[in-house]
Amino acid sequence: MLAAHAAELTTIRRDIHRHPETAFEEVRTAEIVAEKLKSWGLDVHRGLATTGVVGTLKGNRPGQKTIGLRADMDALHLQEKNEFDHASSIPNKMHACGHDGHTTMLLGAARHLAAAPDFAGTVHFIFQPAEEGEGGARVMIEEGLFEKFPCDTVYGMHNMPGFPVGHFAIRSGPMMAASDTWETTFKGTGGHGALPHRGTDPTMVAAQFITAVQGIIGRNVPATQTAVLSVGHIAAGTFGSPNVIPSDVLIRGTARSYSPDVRALLERRLGEVAQGIAQAGGCTVEYKYFRRYPPLINSAEQTTLAVEAAALTVGRDKVDPNTPPITGAEDFAFMLEKKPGAYIMIGNGGDEEPRGCHHVHTPLYDFNDKILTTGAAYWLNLVQLELGDAA
Repeated sequence: MLAAHAAELTTIRRDIHRHPETAFEEVRTAEIVAEKLKSWGLDVHRGLATTGVVGTLKGNRPGQKTIGLRADMDALHLQEKNEFDHASSIPNKMHACGHDGHTTMLLGAARHLAAAPDFAGTVHFIFQPAEEGEGGARVMIEEGLFEKFPCDTVYGMHNMPGFPVGHFAIRSGPMMAASDTWETTFKGTGGHGALPHRGTDPTMVAAQFITAVQGIIGRNVPATQTAVLSVGHIAAGTFGSPNVIPSDVLIRGTARSYSPDVRALLERRLGEVAQGIAQAGGCTVEYKYFRRYPPLINSAEQTTLAVEAAALTVGRDKVDPNTPPITGAEDFAFMLEKKPGAYIMIGNGGDEEPRGCHHVHTPLYDFNDKILTTGAAYWLNLVQLELGDAA
């Protein structure tokens, strides 16, 4: 059973962790995945979205239903600060979000199902590149993922640091936010820092804009809705000339929302506020808004199945079926725009764990190997619920 393969899965996961690869460059990782799948007897397709891998397994009982199980493979541009043996060997690249674990859990499920394909229908194991900001799911879809590998439903899973090992969390409807990027460039004349009255100062305008942005959340977004606007990058002037008022100030940030109406409101109001403040300060502004990942919306029926699969795995008392929405984003949302499905969170451990208690996207993060077999078991139970009784 899965427990017998725990050490092997840990070895695979740590090897992937030691050799992180970022968006669309997951060549080594994809090779490991493809070779493992082929050795277990799955049909393997490579090359969707450059490095994507899809393994296909048909059950030994007749059935027409087809499901997709997805794991992401890419790492982040981040310098790891862990000192354990499997720490990243690649400078400024790190598996700081647990995609090494996601890949390994799905491999574990594929191995087990290939050895005993007691189900009716077909499972597509989708190993996706470039989740971290580059929209690998969207690219796979654009390159024919669901035409080449038709899926009636699709499912995804992500680890959750701070959430106890052996617990799952999910909700029906909007579970993760849309993720958009916005950019404003305020332009004035600048000038000598000792004579600000002789020019127009875009730094004053930029400062007022940064404060005013939060008024959009407080006074334009309905109190019953959730949205976030955050500034993440500011660039102006030169370090060696603090006595010079710069002629332009660049501000970039992120916007998070769950509903199409709120998303459109944020896009419109950011531009209006930037324009109004710039005009009041005697400056001009260039404004851009980039829609990146849509909100991740779980289908009701598939969420119920995911809850049941998790309950079969760890017990119903360890499954939260109504977890609060998360303002993080996930490009699995593109797949859920095309197909019904559900995305679930698996606990990666809290402060009781020597590792795994750190937040994702930090240099001290590590996936908790204790949940590798738990996650794989979830996938197996989900397949049985979806395809076990098919005819």
